[in-house]
Amino acid sequence: MSFDPMAVAVDWLDAYRARDIEAILAMYAEDAVVHCGCDERTITGREGLRAYWADRLRRKPATELDDLQPSQGGTMISYITGDSVVNAVLAFDAAGKIKSLSCGPPQRVSSSSC
Repeated sequence: MSFDPMAVAVDWLDAYRARDIEAILAMYAEDAVVHCGCDERTITGREGLRAYWADRLRRKPATELDDLQPSQGGTMISYITGDSVVNAVLAFDAAGKIKSLSCGPPQRVSSSSC
């Protein structure tokens, strides 16, 4: 890999937090697939990704990074949306574009945490 998957994941979260749909979409490969366990659906194609992200930015904006770990062929990133933590695994193509994103159902953030 000639790119840093962890840095790309942080850039992705930064674009998400900024609600910059064009920057987010530019990070995806042309044939990218999103497997959204949060909504139990799979998204493909540019228009599908645009609609997914427009909805996601409106309904579930990201606020902060929770965790970042290397993953087989990519990066696992956890981030907070409202009162939930979402876990996502990003896999990349050779050019450093996101070829797949798999996110899991959110976990509630404890209101008694520091």
